[in-house]
Amino acid sequence: MSELVGYLISGIAVGCGYALLASGFVAVFRVTEVINFAQGTLAVLGGFVAYSALTSARLPQGLAEALGVLAAGAAGLAFGGVAIGKRGTPPLASLVITLGLAVAAYAAEIAIWGDTPLSFPALPGDFVLAGAHLLRQYLLVIGVALVTLLALGAFFTRTYTGRGMTACASNRFAARAVGINVRRMGLFAFALGGLLGGLAGVLLIPIQPLSFNSDVNLAISGFAAAIFGGLRSFEMALAGGLVLGVAESLVAGYAQASYETVVALGLMLLLMIWQAHRRLELA
Repeated sequence: MSELVGYLISGIAVGCGYALLASGFVAVFRVTEVINFAQGTLAVLGGFVAYSALTSARLPQGLAEALGVLAAGAAGLAFGGVAIGKRGTPPLASLVITLGLAVAAYAAEIAIWGDTPLSFPALPGDFVLAGAHLLRQYLLVIGVALVTLLALGAFFTRTYTGRGMTACASNRFAARAVGINVRRMGLFAFALGGLLGGLAGVLLIPIQPLSFNSDVNLAISGFAAAIFGGLRSFEMALAGGLVLGVAESLVAGYAQASYETVVALGLMLLLMIWQAHRRLELA
């Protein structure tokens, strides 16, 4: 029983990290209709910057993690400037650009941090639940993710910028007609996606050491969770992240950890088939 509880709690924590990544995908897609394939790279960048700030600059851990999140947000903004900066760039071209940026980031990450997986200590201490000894870091990831997603809901419903981004998501042509700068909202969305990705990176790196190519698995898992809500809903992205995180944890615990990516890809494929079938029924 304690073993199962341990797998469930760790899966929920990792799933909350995936939900943050998925929310970055959703934020960008809702506003720009672009799938940002550099989202996993932003998570790795946030984790790496936090690692350097903690181990090399000797900053306090909280400050180092905040710096990592901000660096990922700045990188997200820069990626957005390249991907959608030129007016009239079609979403497919922007998608390819984000993929190219993700690949180019490999070289920079290897040059700066090398190819060895990096990590830093989790939140000190543990707690016991149903006989299972669990890291306090799990509670931190779960709590921060839930607060962040609640804040996202408030941001999109109660702030001018959030409402403008929502208007672009509903009808970008009508939004432009009433004076909303759609390109600027798109850049805000990329920056927000970067912040969410960086937050996922700094929360997960103590649990799952990151290397330069960790962005592939993170992007796959985050995208699979985002697809759960059709790339439109933050709430469903959370649900998708939790389902995926728990499924991966149980597979790794009771079978083999190497099957985790297969779980993410399989779930993503099933969801895409189901949604395509549902759209055909509604048509």
